[in-house]
Amino acid sequence: MPTSAYKRILLKLSGEMLAGGNDFGVQTEAIGQFADEVKDVQAMGVEIAIVIGGGNIFRGIAGASGGMDRAHADYMGMLATVINALAFQDALEGRGVPTRVLSAIPMDKIAEPYIRRRAVRHLEKGRVVIFAAGTGNPFFSTDTAAALRAAEISAEVILKATKVDGIYDSDPVENPDATRFDSLSYLEVLQRGLSVMDSTAVSLCMENHIPVVVFNLKDAGNVVRVVSGETLGTRVGDPRPQVLEG
Repeated sequence: MPTSAYKRILLKLSGEMLAGGNDFGVQTEAIGQFADEVKDVQAMGVEIAIVIGGGNIFRGIAGASGGMDRAHADYMGMLATVINALAFQDALEGRGVPTRVLSAIPMDKIAEPYIRRRAVRHLEKGRVVIFAAGTGNPFFSTDTAAALRAAEISAEVILKATKVDGIYDSDPVENPDATRFDSLSYLEVLQRGLSVMDSTAVSLCMENHIPVVVFNLKDAGNVVRVVSGETLGTRVGDPRPQVLEG
């Protein structure tokens, strides 16, 4: 079993990742693959929190650009993240992984309310905690929610799982000559306007010294590799950690 470089992590998943190869919705095969990855990391003794976006169902910013009230659209996006959280919880528990969904918007029939101390206690007991409904406020992205929750629970790193293998100086899909960065400082990300996270999320990580690792989740085993301290993807922020002993 690999040795972990971290004790507590926050994994950020985009909603689009749960759609698999589809344009929208939830694909059980994709969720199953990601659930297997989380199970493998939990078996290493790592405490895992997860934030999932809702873009595979509804994206608030897209609704606002179509003429919808931004706050109303963002609340709809938050509800989409709850659907994804419940789907991921089902996949994890089907694999024997104890899981709790904590929602920033109270909905006691399907999820626990977000309370920081409760979230930390769940993590300490070995449960995977899925944070749903973003921050509970409009005008904030799920990236910002991930940065906020990571700071609140004292996560050592945010692992941002994407469809590409790191951060590039331009879109690698449109530009085959795009250059990938191995590491960046928070200020470099902000000054270059790189689309890693929105500026609020990056600033929050910078203020709280929370590194972010951007990597490709589609390659099986990558989460374990990142958690084990392997050089993978692009690292934003503080120097790399030393692998924990024992």
